[in-house]
Amino acid sequence: MGILHGVVATVGRALRKARAGEDKLAAKRLNAIGTPTIDVTSPAFKAGGAIPRRYATQGANVSPPLKFRGIPREAEEIVVLCEDPDAPLFRPFAHWIVTGISPSVTELPEGLEEGPVLSSLPGARQGKNTKRRVAYDGPSPPAGHGEHRYHFQVFALNRPLPTSEIPIDREELVEQLRDRVIGFGEIVGVYQKP
Repeated sequence: MGILHGVVATVGRALRKARAGEDKLAAKRLNAIGTPTIDVTSPAFKAGGAIPRRYATQGANVSPPLKFRGIPREAEEIVVLCEDPDAPLFRPFAHWIVTGISPSVTELPEGLEEGPVLSSLPGARQGKNTKRRVAYDGPSPPAGHGEHRYHFQVFALNRPLPTSEIPIDREELVEQLRDRVIGFGEIVGVYQKP
């Protein structure tokens, strides 16, 4: 295992400069940065701070709790998307998608269950992350690749997204968010594989 870990870390270091880039984040693609601000916080980590291992794939791999304030009154739906723009891919790695959240909801609890329908959030649905799982998958950057940033983005929409029995993926979500975003906020946490 020691030799394999050394090889993986060497490859990670070699790819250190290969990153998707912040310009490809959903919020940037949708020009959501200039819309009314939603204050997003987490009791689990501070903005710009380290995400505890509990929320990473090396830990319990449970979704972190999130709180949001300042949802525009005219919002009809809230969407949460967590992306890693530091992944050595062509686009950010989507770790988590939750759609259909009621605008009256002000927080997501820790550890939402897997699957498209969330019993703890009536009406909300989870989408497919980049691993093609309908669940949260926490930070798991390549060994040796350095620190990664995780953008937990919250979008307020002026009209609901179309519903489907098939869980939505990141690219479908970004297309459906066009011309719907009336509020945006995010909290960014960092994680580096030990």
